[in-house]
Amino acid sequence: MNYTIREARTADMGQVLQLIQELASFEKEDNAVEVTAADLIAQGFGKEKLFHCFVGVLEDEIVGMALVYPRYSTWKGPVIHLEDLIVTEKMRGSGLGTALLNKVVKYGHELGVKRISWEVLDWNEPAITFYENKGARVMRDWDVVQLDEKAISKYLENI
Repeated sequence: MNYTIREARTADMGQVLQLIQELASFEKEDNAVEVTAADLIAQGFGKEKLFHCFVGVLEDEIVGMALVYPRYSTWKGPVIHLEDLIVTEKMRGSGLGTALLNKVVKYGHELGVKRISWEVLDWNEPAITFYENKGARVMRDWDVVQLDEKAISKYLENI
């Protein structure tokens, strides 16, 4: 398959949102996506860019994406976080996931980051195997901790 990897554009965000929704369905969280295409445009291409996005394109259709944003490690210094690497089901096994990850790693290297980090669901063995085969270390002894919007409000009520 003859796909290309490029930087995302504002006009891509509708299709990027479709990929995000496809991932949410895959992860059994069909109703969890709250972000809109307009949010993605404002937050990724506005005055203060909150993320950087690459897309995989096949015949004018976005069939994969990788979205990263900057973080800071008190132990290492500047890092980037790979929020999502998504390849549409029909493109899995085509090499697109590797091409997107390659782009992210090159981007991180150009920025001079000390680490690229991301999460993977513990039941997603194909993804875990893919990442481990690329040299990534899956840290199974760490748990993800989050406060969602409702929990943030409740927290603030109690302080």
